[in-house]
Amino acid sequence: MTKFLSHCRKVLWQLSVKGLERGPHITRYFMYERLCVVAADFNSHLGRVLSISRSTSLVKLLQLQPDEVVEADYPEYNVLDLAFEDASFDFILLDQVLEHVEGSPQQAIDECLRVLKPGGVMVLTTCFMNPVHAAPGDYWRFTSDALCHLCRQFSKIIDCDGWGNFETWLLVRDGLRWEGIPHATWHPLNRLARRNDPEWPIVTWIVAQK
Repeated sequence: MTKFLSHCRKVLWQLSVKGLERGPHITRYFMYERLCVVAADFNSHLGRVLSISRSTSLVKLLQLQPDEVVEADYPEYNVLDLAFEDASFDFILLDQVLEHVEGSPQQAIDECLRVLKPGGVMVLTTCFMNPVHAAPGDYWRFTSDALCHLCRQFSKIIDCDGWGNFETWLLVRDGLRWEGIPHATWHPLNRLARRNDPEWPIVTWIVAQK
């Protein structure tokens, strides 16, 4: 009966968003909207962007216009020991990568700092309250305070925060985690995706400048 009711709720929710313009799924919606606002203050035309482990989708999301995007995907590249010279990039993107690093998160952050040019920016997203998801391994969780601490050698923390709420997990339980959230602000899913409880951060992020 429980599975049947869960399935019914899922179908009803899916029907309720039919025909509506939708954005990212629920655990990314607020975070990506926030990062877009932050990125609006950047110079959209950049030099070289380094994408760590399949983070290139952030280039389009943040409306960046780089001269070059260098993809450093695992296992060919390892963020713990990046095969690039010092001060090589204007921008570094890590989207849900740090929790999968098999090694010191501080070393990973320090490597990103090393290959950034002075004045360059790192955008990093990760998770805190999230089920284990090996890709290929799952080693760490980070509060926003932890991210600020890891990035203490950067000259400026542009933005550092988190998003989440307990009720989201009820939606996830019904199999709706990967459904795009409607942009219509009247829709209950949109309201849930924008409601933030600081005590229940599901995702966290930091934007830091060298």
